[in-house]
Amino acid sequence: MGRLTEVAALGSGARAARWAGSPPTLLLLSPTSGCAATMASSDEDGTNGGASEAGEDREPGKRRRLGLLATAWLTFYNIAMTAGWLVLAIAMVRFYMEKGTHRGLYKSVQKTLKFFQTFALLEIVHCLIGIVPTSVLVTGVQVSSRIFMVWLITHSIKPIQNEESVVLFLVAWTVTEITRYSFYTFSLLDHLPYFIKWARYNFFIILYPVGVAGELLTIYAALPYVKKTGMFSIRLPNKYNISFDYYYFLLITMASYIPLFPQLYFHMLRQRRKVLHGEVIVEKDD
Repeated sequence: MGRLTEVAALGSGARAARWAGSPPTLLLLSPTSGCAATMASSDEDGTNGGASEAGEDREPGKRRRLGLLATAWLTFYNIAMTAGWLVLAIAMVRFYMEKGTHRGLYKSVQKTLKFFQTFALLEIVHCLIGIVPTSVLVTGVQVSSRIFMVWLITHSIKPIQNEESVVLFLVAWTVTEITRYSFYTFSLLDHLPYFIKWARYNFFIILYPVGVAGELLTIYAALPYVKKTGMFSIRLPNKYNISFDYYYFLLITMASYIPLFPQLYFHMLRQRRKVLHGEVIVEKDD
Protein backbone atom coordinates (compact mmCIF):
# COMPACT_ATOMS: atom_id res chain seq x y z
CA MET A 1 0.00 0.00 0.00
CA GLY A 2 2.78 2.41 0.92
CA ARG A 3 4.61 2.27 -2.38
CA LEU A 4 1.53 1.82 -4.50
CA THR A 5 0.71 5.48 -4.17
CA GLU A 6 4.41 6.22 -4.58
CA VAL A 7 4.28 4.57 -7.99
CA ALA A 8 1.37 6.79 -8.90
CA ALA A 9 3.20 9.90 -7.80
CA LEU A 10 6.47 8.96 -9.42
CA GLY A 11 4.74 8.15 -12.67
CA SER A 12 4.13 11.79 -13.34
CA GLY A 13 7.08 12.79 -11.21
CA ALA A 14 9.45 11.36 -13.82
CA ARG A 15 8.80 14.47 -15.82
CA ALA A 16 10.53 16.39 -13.06
CA ALA A 17 13.86 15.61 -14.69
CA ARG A 18 13.03 18.20 -17.33
CA TRP A 19 13.04 21.01 -14.79
CA ALA A 20 15.28 19.57 -12.08
CA GLY A 21 18.10 21.87 -13.17
CA SER A 22 16.01 25.01 -12.84
CA PRO A 23 17.01 27.66 -10.30
CA PRO A 24 15.85 26.41 -6.90
CA THR A 25 14.19 29.70 -6.01
CA LEU A 26 11.45 28.94 -8.52
CA LEU A 27 10.16 26.30 -6.06
CA LEU A 28 9.30 23.91 -8.85
CA LEU A 29 10.64 21.00 -6.83
CA SER A 30 8.70 19.18 -4.20
CA PRO A 31 9.95 17.17 -1.24
CA THR A 32 7.43 14.48 -2.03
CA SER A 33 6.72 12.53 -5.14
CA GLY A 34 3.05 13.39 -4.98
CA CYS A 35 3.89 17.06 -5.05
CA ALA A 36 6.49 16.49 -7.74
CA ALA A 37 3.95 14.73 -9.90
CA THR A 38 1.42 17.54 -9.81
CA MET A 39 3.97 20.30 -10.22
CA ALA A 40 5.64 18.53 -13.11
CA SER A 41 2.28 18.31 -14.85
CA SER A 42 1.59 21.97 -14.18
CA ASP A 43 5.00 22.93 -15.54
CA GLU A 44 4.35 21.04 -18.76
CA ASP A 45 0.99 22.74 -19.13
CA GLY A 46 2.64 26.12 -18.76
CA THR A 47 0.84 26.95 -15.53
CA ASN A 48 3.99 27.06 -13.39
CA GLY A 49 2.29 25.11 -10.63
CA GLY A 50 -0.45 27.68 -10.27
CA ALA A 51 1.92 30.57 -9.53
CA SER A 52 0.58 33.96 -10.52
CA GLU A 53 2.86 35.91 -12.83
CA ALA A 54 0.90 39.07 -12.09
CA GLY A 55 1.51 38.63 -8.38
CA GLU A 56 5.24 38.25 -9.04
CA ASP A 57 5.21 41.49 -10.98
CA ARG A 58 3.50 43.34 -8.14
CA GLU A 59 5.70 42.05 -5.33
CA PRO A 60 8.88 40.60 -6.82
CA GLY A 61 11.00 41.31 -3.74
CA LYS A 62 8.61 39.71 -1.27
CA ARG A 63 8.06 36.66 -3.47
CA ARG A 64 11.80 36.28 -3.95
CA ARG A 65 12.41 36.36 -0.20
CA LEU A 66 9.64 33.85 0.45
CA GLY A 67 11.01 31.69 -2.34
CA LEU A 68 14.50 31.69 -0.87
CA LEU A 69 13.18 30.91 2.61
CA ALA A 70 10.99 28.07 1.36
CA THR A 71 13.79 26.65 -0.75
CA ALA A 72 16.16 26.76 2.22
CA TRP A 73 13.63 24.86 4.34
CA LEU A 74 12.92 22.29 1.63
CA THR A 75 16.65 21.77 1.14
CA PHE A 76 17.12 21.20 4.86
CA TYR A 77 14.11 18.89 4.98
CA ASN A 78 15.34 16.73 2.10
CA ILE A 79 18.87 16.56 3.49
CA ALA A 80 17.47 15.47 6.86
CA MET A 81 15.26 12.81 5.28
CA THR A 82 18.12 11.52 3.13
CA ALA A 83 20.30 11.26 6.24
CA GLY A 84 17.52 9.57 8.21
CA TRP A 85 16.98 6.83 5.66
CA LEU A 86 20.75 6.40 5.32
CA VAL A 87 20.94 5.84 9.08
CA LEU A 88 18.19 3.26 8.75
CA ALA A 89 20.02 1.51 5.91
CA ILE A 90 23.26 1.35 7.87
CA ALA A 91 21.46 0.02 10.95
CA MET A 92 19.83 -2.74 8.88
CA VAL A 93 23.13 -3.80 7.33
CA ARG A 94 24.93 -3.79 10.69
CA PHE A 95 22.18 -5.85 12.33
CA TYR A 96 22.28 -8.51 9.66
CA MET A 97 26.08 -8.68 9.69
CA GLU A 98 26.11 -9.10 13.46
CA LYS A 99 23.13 -11.43 13.88
CA GLY A 100 23.10 -13.25 10.56
CA THR A 101 19.30 -13.34 10.55
CA HIS A 102 16.37 -11.08 9.81
CA ARG A 103 14.61 -12.04 13.03
CA GLY A 104 14.59 -9.03 15.33
CA LEU A 105 15.56 -6.65 12.53
CA TYR A 106 12.31 -4.70 12.62
CA LYS A 107 12.47 -4.30 16.38
CA SER A 108 16.01 -2.93 16.15
CA VAL A 109 15.18 -0.25 13.56
CA GLN A 110 11.53 0.50 14.37
CA LYS A 111 12.17 3.75 16.24
CA THR A 112 14.15 5.24 13.35
CA LEU A 113 11.60 3.99 10.83
CA LYS A 114 8.63 5.35 12.74
CA PHE A 115 10.25 8.73 13.33
CA PHE A 116 11.27 9.49 9.76
CA GLN A 117 8.19 7.99 8.15
CA THR A 118 5.93 9.94 10.49
CA PHE A 119 8.07 13.04 9.95
CA ALA A 120 7.00 12.83 6.31
CA LEU A 121 3.60 14.20 7.41
CA LEU A 122 5.29 17.58 6.98
CA GLU A 123 5.00 17.02 3.26
CA ILE A 124 1.25 17.45 3.59
CA VAL A 125 1.86 20.67 5.52
CA HIS A 126 4.15 21.89 2.73
CA CYS A 127 1.26 21.54 0.30
CA LEU A 128 -1.27 23.06 2.71
CA ILE A 129 0.74 26.25 3.26
CA GLY A 130 1.56 26.56 -0.42
CA ILE A 131 5.35 26.23 -0.54
CA VAL A 132 4.71 23.38 -2.92
CA PRO A 133 1.70 24.21 -5.11
CA THR A 134 -0.01 20.86 -5.48
CA SER A 135 -3.00 18.82 -4.37
CA VAL A 136 -3.07 18.08 -0.67
CA LEU A 137 -5.08 14.95 -1.51
CA VAL A 138 -2.36 13.45 -3.71
CA THR A 139 0.32 13.96 -1.09
CA GLY A 140 -1.98 12.94 1.72
CA VAL A 141 -2.74 9.58 0.10
CA GLN A 142 0.93 8.88 -0.49
CA VAL A 143 2.06 9.70 3.05
CA SER A 144 -0.92 8.15 4.83
CA SER A 145 -0.46 4.86 3.01
CA ARG A 146 3.05 4.59 4.43
CA ILE A 147 1.80 5.57 7.87
CA PHE A 148 -0.81 2.83 7.55
CA MET A 149 1.82 0.15 6.88
CA VAL A 150 4.09 1.36 9.68
CA TRP A 151 1.61 2.02 12.49
CA LEU A 152 -1.58 0.07 11.74
CA ILE A 153 0.06 -3.06 10.37
CA THR A 154 3.64 -3.70 11.43
CA HIS A 155 3.63 -1.80 14.73
CA SER A 156 0.19 -2.95 15.84
CA ILE A 157 0.51 -6.62 14.90
CA LYS A 158 3.67 -7.77 16.64
CA PRO A 159 3.48 -11.46 15.59
CA ILE A 160 4.25 -10.47 11.98
CA GLN A 161 7.29 -8.30 12.71
CA ASN A 162 9.71 -11.16 12.03
CA GLU A 163 8.15 -12.09 8.69
CA GLU A 164 10.52 -12.09 5.68
CA SER A 165 8.00 -9.88 3.88
CA VAL A 166 8.68 -7.06 6.35
CA VAL A 167 12.33 -7.12 5.31
CA LEU A 168 11.26 -6.95 1.66
CA PHE A 169 9.35 -3.70 1.98
CA LEU A 170 11.87 -2.23 4.44
CA VAL A 171 14.72 -2.71 1.97
CA ALA A 172 12.63 -1.45 -0.95
CA TRP A 173 11.44 1.62 0.96
CA THR A 174 14.90 2.46 2.27
CA VAL A 175 16.71 2.36 -1.09
CA THR A 176 13.82 4.19 -2.78
CA GLU A 177 13.73 6.97 -0.19
CA ILE A 178 17.49 7.51 -0.15
CA THR A 179 17.36 7.88 -3.93
CA ARG A 180 14.23 10.05 -3.91
CA TYR A 181 15.28 12.51 -1.23
CA SER A 182 18.82 12.83 -2.57
CA PHE A 183 17.32 13.52 -6.00
CA TYR A 184 15.28 16.38 -4.55
CA THR A 185 18.20 17.70 -2.51
CA PHE A 186 20.62 17.91 -5.44
CA SER A 187 17.90 19.37 -7.67
CA LEU A 188 17.15 22.11 -5.13
CA LEU A 189 20.88 22.85 -5.03
CA ASP A 190 20.82 23.06 -8.84
CA HIS A 191 23.48 20.37 -9.10
CA LEU A 192 21.92 17.03 -10.01
CA PRO A 193 24.47 14.25 -10.70
CA TYR A 194 23.51 12.03 -13.58
CA PHE A 195 23.84 8.90 -11.45
CA ILE A 196 21.20 10.16 -9.00
CA LYS A 197 18.84 10.90 -11.86
CA TRP A 198 19.60 7.53 -13.46
CA ALA A 199 19.00 5.75 -10.15
CA ARG A 200 15.75 7.65 -9.63
CA TYR A 201 14.34 6.31 -12.90
CA ASN A 202 15.86 2.81 -12.90
CA PHE A 203 15.87 1.43 -9.36
CA PHE A 204 12.07 1.44 -9.26
CA ILE A 205 11.98 -1.33 -11.90
CA ILE A 206 13.01 -3.82 -9.22
CA LEU A 207 12.22 -1.95 -6.01
CA TYR A 208 8.52 -1.26 -6.65
CA PRO A 209 7.53 -4.88 -7.32
CA VAL A 210 9.65 -5.97 -4.35
CA GLY A 211 8.09 -3.32 -2.11
CA VAL A 212 4.55 -4.10 -3.20
CA ALA A 213 5.14 -7.83 -2.76
CA GLY A 214 6.47 -7.19 0.73
CA GLU A 215 3.50 -5.05 1.67
CA LEU A 216 0.94 -7.53 0.31
CA LEU A 217 2.59 -10.51 1.98
CA THR A 218 2.81 -8.61 5.26
CA ILE A 219 -0.88 -7.70 5.18
CA TYR A 220 -1.71 -11.29 4.24
CA ALA A 221 0.32 -12.57 7.20
CA ALA A 222 -1.62 -10.23 9.47
CA LEU A 223 -5.05 -11.49 8.42
CA PRO A 224 -5.32 -14.50 10.79
CA TYR A 225 -4.37 -12.40 13.80
CA VAL A 226 -6.78 -9.62 12.84
CA LYS A 227 -9.63 -12.08 12.29
CA LYS A 228 -8.96 -13.86 15.58
CA THR A 229 -8.65 -10.76 17.76
CA GLY A 230 -11.11 -8.48 15.96
CA MET A 231 -8.66 -5.60 16.37
CA PHE A 232 -9.73 -2.15 15.16
CA SER A 233 -13.18 -3.56 14.35
CA ILE A 234 -16.46 -2.07 15.54
CA ARG A 235 -19.29 -4.49 16.19
CA LEU A 236 -23.01 -3.93 16.40
CA PRO A 237 -24.90 -3.08 18.48
CA ASN A 238 -23.30 0.10 19.73
CA LYS A 239 -24.53 3.59 20.55
CA TYR A 240 -23.30 4.98 17.22
CA ASN A 241 -25.06 2.23 15.25
CA ILE A 242 -22.08 1.72 12.95
CA SER A 243 -19.89 -1.28 12.20
CA PHE A 244 -16.44 -1.71 10.75
CA ASP A 245 -14.50 -4.90 10.12
CA TYR A 246 -10.75 -4.37 9.87
CA TYR A 247 -10.28 -7.87 8.46
CA TYR A 248 -12.41 -7.12 5.39
CA PHE A 249 -10.88 -3.70 5.10
CA LEU A 250 -7.46 -5.36 4.70
CA LEU A 251 -8.87 -7.74 2.09
CA ILE A 252 -10.24 -4.80 0.10
CA THR A 253 -6.91 -3.02 0.45
CA MET A 254 -5.07 -6.02 -0.96
CA ALA A 255 -7.55 -6.36 -3.82
CA SER A 256 -7.00 -2.72 -4.79
CA TYR A 257 -3.44 -3.55 -5.83
CA ILE A 258 -4.68 -5.74 -8.69
CA PRO A 259 -6.11 -3.01 -10.95
CA LEU A 260 -3.90 -0.16 -9.78
CA PHE A 261 -0.34 -1.40 -9.62
CA PRO A 262 0.11 -2.65 -13.25
CA GLN A 263 -1.37 0.53 -14.68
CA LEU A 264 0.79 2.80 -12.56
CA TYR A 265 3.94 0.72 -12.98
CA PHE A 266 3.75 0.72 -16.77
CA HIS A 267 3.00 4.43 -16.73
CA MET A 268 6.23 4.93 -14.80
CA LEU A 269 8.10 2.85 -17.38
CA ARG A 270 6.79 5.11 -20.13
CA GLN A 271 7.90 8.20 -18.21
CA ARG A 272 11.32 6.63 -17.63
CA ARG A 273 11.81 6.12 -21.36
CA LYS A 274 10.79 9.70 -22.02
CA VAL A 275 13.16 11.20 -19.44
CA LEU A 276 16.25 9.07 -19.96
CA HIS A 277 15.93 8.69 -23.72
CA GLY A 278 15.59 12.46 -24.08
CA GLU A 279 18.83 13.00 -22.18
CA VAL A 280 20.72 10.51 -24.34
CA ILE A 281 19.62 12.34 -27.45
CA VAL A 282 20.91 15.66 -26.09
CA GLU A 283 24.28 14.12 -25.25
CA LYS A 284 24.61 12.73 -28.77
CA ASP A 285 23.89 16.13 -30.27
CA ASP A 286 26.76 17.56 -28.24
